[in-house]
Amino acid sequence: MAADIPIIDAHIHLVPESELETLAWWKPDGALQGQLSVEQYRTATGDSTPKGFIFLETDRKNDLEAGEKDGSGWKYPLMEVSWVKRIITGQPKPGEGHTAEDASLCVAYIPWAPMPSGAEVMEKYIDLVKQEAGESWPKVRGFRYLLQDKPNGTMLQDKFIESLKLLGRKGLVFDLGVDQHNRGRAQLEEVVEMIDRAHEGVPEDQRVTFIINHMCKPDLTIYNVQTSPSFIAWRTAIFTLSKCSKTYMKLSGGFPEMPDSLKQRSPEDIFDAISPWLSVVLAAFGASRIMFASDWPVCTVGVGDDAWQKWKKIVDRLCWMASFEDEEKRMIWGGTALKAYGIEA
Repeated sequence: MAADIPIIDAHIHLVPESELETLAWWKPDGALQGQLSVEQYRTATGDSTPKGFIFLETDRKNDLEAGEKDGSGWKYPLMEVSWVKRIITGQPKPGEGHTAEDASLCVAYIPWAPMPSGAEVMEKYIDLVKQEAGESWPKVRGFRYLLQDKPNGTMLQDKFIESLKLLGRKGLVFDLGVDQHNRGRAQLEEVVEMIDRAHEGVPEDQRVTFIINHMCKPDLTIYNVQTSPSFIAWRTAIFTLSKCSKTYMKLSGGFPEMPDSLKQRSPEDIFDAISPWLSVVLAAFGASRIMFASDWPVCTVGVGDDAWQKWKKIVDRLCWMASFEDEEKRMIWGGTALKAYGIEA
């Protein structure tokens, strides 16, 4: 890529060591251990450290029912808001792995939100986030509630749709995390219906923007895509989702869906193996609606410390193979993220 094209990494996660036990997925013997800091991210990105990154919520423990009653079930998600605020305002606690000089790196953040609880509860929660975020509130550009591991039908509940419409009215995006690899075709069909319902009867300028994480996590272990029902179902869903102008796609999350043997291959070999999926995303969304995102540090699991650099080379190769002009490259490496999240350059 041209050296003067700035990078915005549209999807990373960070957590201080003191708050590891507040993560719903964290285990002492798990694949990701210890603090995940800005300092470590800088090391992982090396000479290619982006101009900025977008922080995505890390799935903190929560209790929806307690949150609806008195807010007590939102303790840990709100704690995460405070953590990101310390990064943005350049006020780290000792040993957290970031400095005042890192304050400008976080260009936006996407906290967790109790989407299934409906618009009235969401209003209360957003007010609390605003209070907790303080001066960093303008960088809260939307919310996420991970759907990839939730029961079928969760995203189609009336209250969930209410919450999506509320985000649209407030000019906030919804980061959409689903998993076709493990959840199958049905989850993608629900996504299509959810977006239709969230936009139905809503003026164009108040429709919520959906930013789709990790290409919907396709099954990248497939050998023959021409005859695979899984690939065909995924491809159909991607083209259907792309028909809505309020949807964007992150080029991220590939490594966890690959066979272990492929993860260790060169970026060129990996690109060749997953090019059918990358080609579909590119054909469906175009450079103006896809964005580079690393999913650091999740991308390192089973890959190693060079995972960020390896994924960057894969996306760089996609741009080269597509013969993109510099303007198209600028969109993929940062412009699309700025536009989709409503971030001032």
